[in-house]
Amino acid sequence: MATLAESTCEPCGKNAQPLSLGEAQERLKSLSQWQIVEHDGIMKLSRSFTFRDFASALAFTQRVGDIAEQAGHHPVITTEWGKATVTWWSHAIQGLHLNDFILAARTDEVAE
Repeated sequence: MATLAESTCEPCGKNAQPLSLGEAQERLKSLSQWQIVEHDGIMKLSRSFTFRDFASALAFTQRVGDIAEQAGHHPVITTEWGKATVTWWSHAIQGLHLNDFILAARTDEVAE
């Protein structure tokens, strides 16, 4: 069985339904240290990663950007000295989709 990170992202059009809070919380169990946050009434997945310096945080940011570009799905990434925070959600549906969880799992792999 494929891991979450190995799963294939599926097209998410404007007619797709965002996950309910219960569905999102169930999927969250497969991720470590991620949290569901709400901003402007939209559920999002967020996690902060710590690094030894700015250069390491910046390199991580670039690697996450690379996986985002490959998937055609883009997070908000805030890069600071020794820290990067990644927030995933599906803009088209204004909420969380399975793709967000897949890309959060891939983000974890990039951090390892």
